[in-house]
Amino acid sequence: MCLFKAGTLFNKKKSRMSFYNFGRRSFLKAAGVSIAIPALESLPRVFGAHAVKQAPRRMVCLGNEFGMYPGAFWPGKFGKDYELTTLLQPLAPHRDQFTLFSHLDHGVKGGHFAVHTFLTGVKSAEAKAMPDGGISLDQRAAEFVGSQTRFPSLTIGSEDGLHGGCQMSWTRSGTRIPPIAGPRELFRLLFIEDDSKERQRAADRIALHGSILDAVLGDAKLLHRRLNPPDGQKLDEYLASVRDVETQLQLDRHWQHIPKPPTDFKEPENQGLTRDLPAIYDLIALALQTDSTRVATLEIGGSFAASDLGIRQGYHSLSHHGQVQSSIDLLVQIETYQMQQAARFLEKLKSIREPESDGNLLDNTMVLIGSGMGNANSHINSDLPILLAGGGFRHGEHKQFPSESRRRVPLCNLYLSMLQRFGLETDRFSMSTGTLTGLELA
Repeated sequence: MCLFKAGTLFNKKKSRMSFYNFGRRSFLKAAGVSIAIPALESLPRVFGAHAVKQAPRRMVCLGNEFGMYPGAFWPGKFGKDYELTTLLQPLAPHRDQFTLFSHLDHGVKGGHFAVHTFLTGVKSAEAKAMPDGGISLDQRAAEFVGSQTRFPSLTIGSEDGLHGGCQMSWTRSGTRIPPIAGPRELFRLLFIEDDSKERQRAADRIALHGSILDAVLGDAKLLHRRLNPPDGQKLDEYLASVRDVETQLQLDRHWQHIPKPPTDFKEPENQGLTRDLPAIYDLIALALQTDSTRVATLEIGGSFAASDLGIRQGYHSLSHHGQVQSSIDLLVQIETYQMQQAARFLEKLKSIREPESDGNLLDNTMVLIGSGMGNANSHINSDLPILLAGGGFRHGEHKQFPSESRRRVPLCNLYLSMLQRFGLETDRFSMSTGTLTGLELA
């Protein structure tokens, strides 16, 4: 007789073997009853009795608050022979590792008030009506990762800026993921162990929060029976946010006694987002390399100080250049610096070998570069500057999609393709109508 307990199969005549070595179509057999195991996202893919060892998939989303100046970003040609514009020139060494997409967006309006839709496809006010609650691309991928890494995702950036900054990462319950403020905080989160007293305080805090949640959930179940349908729906929305907290507590318990990875990287000092970009990118690469996380998001918002580049005017004011050439030149200088740092990040990923795949870290990491703003000067959220690098796709093109409103292709189609490449078995994401045509694996 086989008994199933705590994720492991025990057999009186056989030695213990891991339950997770069974495929998704395997069966639990007990007392003559066969129960099919459902598709569980957090279990590894298996063939036969042995798990397939392969490098994990990763996803990095890089976004800024004010988009890219169209005249310096978009090439005039499509296909493989497009010209590298001023803002694409820093990416020249990686030309065969990225794809540029024209005329993809979410079909939303609102200018700065719609920038937060970059990774969700919907405005926060409309998220409640969505099946997945307006969850962002990175957090959907993070759900899939679950507790396989210490941090399901890392969001780095600043809450400073117009209307709260980029606001790129959102949970199902409509809660914004607060960004990690700088490289020093990111380094300590990744590599610095708490002392024994702090660990005990953390354990006490986890236990207290767990008790509070148990009480809240118990009271909510009793209350739910006495509510009318509208109030019941409000309570369900509240409980969704409670479950976010519950999930985080489970992760905290799981990783509390597992040591953090060692590193020779020197703890950085925060110098402001502009000067911090190189260190932040290096730390994201280290987080991926050490498998501390497989999902990371970087928000470049209004805290980006143009003065650190020797520019006296502010980033936001320059984005509203009014077609004044001197202002455009300064704006392009800011955006060129951002693209230079992104290119350096891609080079860093390419330099890290991955023995499991006989490739490099970029081969297994999808790097999305873009913005929720198409043209800040005219406050439009269409024709978003979208670029995808790495991840094992066939790259090297400038792909053109229909510009006519009735034939527009949702940007979420690209996101659905990315999620499927990440390993999710799903046929939709937000406003998608299918996967993105023409995007093929290498």
